[in-house]
Amino acid sequence: MNSNINTSGTTLQSQDLWADKVLKATVKLWFSVAILGQWLFAYYIAVFYGGAAIQGNFADWTKRMIHGFIEGDYIGNAFVLLHILMAFIITFGGPLQFFPKIQQQYPLFHRLNGRAYIFTAFIISLGGLYMIWSRPNTVGGVIGQIALTTNAIFIICCASICVYYAIKRKINSHQRWAMRTFLVVSGVWFFRVGFGLWILIHGGAPGSNETLTGPFDIFLYFACFLVPLLFFEIYVLSKRKATNKGKWAVSAGLFVLTLATAGGVFMAAQIFWLPNLY
Repeated sequence: MNSNINTSGTTLQSQDLWADKVLKATVKLWFSVAILGQWLFAYYIAVFYGGAAIQGNFADWTKRMIHGFIEGDYIGNAFVLLHILMAFIITFGGPLQFFPKIQQQYPLFHRLNGRAYIFTAFIISLGGLYMIWSRPNTVGGVIGQIALTTNAIFIICCASICVYYAIKRKINSHQRWAMRTFLVVSGVWFFRVGFGLWILIHGGAPGSNETLTGPFDIFLYFACFLVPLLFFEIYVLSKRKATNKGKWAVSAGLFVLTLATAGGVFMAAQIFWLPNLY
C-alpha cells in the first residue's frame, strides 16, 4: 500500500515538473522570437534613420514618422532627434536585461543598462507626449492621441514601480515590473507586428485607412500594449496557481502567440522595415 502511495506521489511530481518545464520553455520560445524581432527593428532604426541623419536628409524621417520634422519647431524637432536615438537604445538594450547569464556574470553592466533603460523610458514617454499634443494631428485622430497618451502613462507608472522594488531589493517584484515595463515600452513595436499579422491573415488591412482611424486601427492603438500585459498576467497567475491542465493550456496559448508574433514580425519586416533599407 505504501508502495502504491509513493508511486502515485512520484507520478504527480513528474506531471508537475513537466507542466512547469513546458510552460517555461514556451515563454523562452516567445521571448526569443520577440528579441529577434526587436533587434531587427533596432537595425532598421540604426540604418534608415542613422543613415539619413549622416547624409543630412531629414526629409526621409518625416516620410516615415507620424510627427516628423516641422520647419521652425526647434523644440519639437529636438524631441524627434532624441526620440529616434532613444528608440534605438531602448529597443536594442531592453532585451539584454532579461538574459540570466548577463545578470549573473556581468552585474555591473546589468545595473548600468537597466538604469539607462529606465531613464530612456521616462524621456521617450515625456518626449512622445509633447509631440502628440503639441503638433498637428495628422493620423490616428483624438482616440489615437488618447491611446498613445495612455501608453506613455503606463510606461511611466511601470518604470517607477520597477525602480521602487529595485531600491527595496525585492528582486522578484522588481523582475515582474521590469517585464511589464518592457512590454508597455514595446507598444510601438507591437503595433507594427500586430499590423503585420493582420495583413498576413487577411491579405490586406480591412478596418484600416490611411489616417489610421479605422476600427482596427483604434483597436490596435490600445491592444498593442494592453494585450501583451494581459498575456503576461495570465502567465504569472498560471505559474503560481494554475493546475497542470491550466499550465498546459497556457503553454498552448503561448505557443500560438509565438507563431503569431513570428508571422507579424515577418510581415512587418516586409512592409515597414526592409523596403526602406535597400
